[in-house]
Amino acid sequence: LVKRLYNLNSEWILEPLCFPEQPATDIGTNSSSHHDMEVVTCVLCSHSAPLSEKDRLLKHLVLVHKLVIADVKLIADFPKYMEYWKNRISEQPITDFCSVIKTNSQGPVEKQEHYFLLCDVLPEDRVLREHLQQKRLEEILEQQQRERDDDSFQRICMFCNDEFNGNRSSLLNHMAREHSFNVGLPDNIVYCVEFLDHLQSKLDNLQCLYCEKTFRDKTTLKDHMRKKQHRRINGNNSEYDCFYIINYLELGKTWEEVQSEDDREMEDEDDDWSDWQAHPVCAVCLFCEQQSESMEKIYTHMEETHGFDLHKLKTELNLRFYQQVKLVNYIRREIHQCRCYGCQEKFGSKPEVIRHVMEAGHVMQLPETSTWDQPQYYFPTYENDALLCALSDSDSESEHTGPWRDVPVIAEDISNLKVLKQTSVLSHLLKNTDSSS
Repeated sequence: LVKRLYNLNSEWILEPLCFPEQPATDIGTNSSSHHDMEVVTCVLCSHSAPLSEKDRLLKHLVLVHKLVIADVKLIADFPKYMEYWKNRISEQPITDFCSVIKTNSQGPVEKQEHYFLLCDVLPEDRVLREHLQQKRLEEILEQQQRERDDDSFQRICMFCNDEFNGNRSSLLNHMAREHSFNVGLPDNIVYCVEFLDHLQSKLDNLQCLYCEKTFRDKTTLKDHMRKKQHRRINGNNSEYDCFYIINYLELGKTWEEVQSEDDREMEDEDDDWSDWQAHPVCAVCLFCEQQSESMEKIYTHMEETHGFDLHKLKTELNLRFYQQVKLVNYIRREIHQCRCYGCQEKFGSKPEVIRHVMEAGHVMQLPETSTWDQPQYYFPTYENDALLCALSDSDSESEHTGPWRDVPVIAEDISNLKVLKQTSVLSHLLKNTDSSS
């Protein structure tokens, strides 16, 4: 493939208002009917088709225009992608953007055909795809945050007649605890209502949620799911991918691919852990090199030494979790670039900007929210920034009274098996059985 480089204006491409995105249809849509009916127009003519008939439009591109778009399933917003390239191809010849592939090159000239391949080998196409992916991730995280904050959730358990009001976690926790139906932690799920509707529809159609076989009545279905331990969803069924955050994190990677990468890394590691030593993770001050293993100490240091109170800002500005992440990354990046995060004045060194922030009283002075509440600040300025791990939606004194009090915490490592056996519910059941006999 022939590569051509272009002087792209990255700010124009990444401008949020240029490409307002709808959730993608392959992965990451709440399956709304109006989105499926969105009309997509061919990049080379006036032919159009509903988004739900995307394959028909792709077939038109190949048969009529001999244009092939690579890795269509990895395009986060196909309508915006087509709209962008329709505008660009109207400005320049298609050969400026596509690789030309000659078929039957050894045969007669009259039987030779030229096809055009549009793919992310072209830097402009790669930037566009990454931008659409970033916009989709931003929308998904905002949707997840809305669901986390939503206290108007109301639904009846699909396995019993219990009704749940308030936060979605109460129902998901109930199904895991009482019915052994665990779909994962609430914070890993997005479009929860649509997810539950989808599962309920399968049960209404007398279909097993795991093996997806259909049964003659509800009693037979319930017995099957209980005996076969099928009270779970099939992880290989891609129709569930759009309901899990992990499928939106990396361009073109599903949860299986991310998990397999982690497994391969673990297989490559040496199994001998005898000389392994744990190193404490230290949080670093936003303004100086002070470090501490205690988050409370680092918060106290920033407040007493620099006059910066992150808890106060969170309360006054009603910052959600992801906004706190963006704010910390924004401040770190501005200070690293020797620029005051309050007034945007540039300095020659980091000590100079810190001195200015203190003397000018800009420590607690933040710019407009739109300045720092941007998707690029989802990503840490520094690797392993322990300060980000200490952020939370609620203060420590209200953690046990908030909507997450019912969420079970499952340890990854249980070292004291003796205590586990003594406290296990199975022990109580065995005692009751012995006493009754």
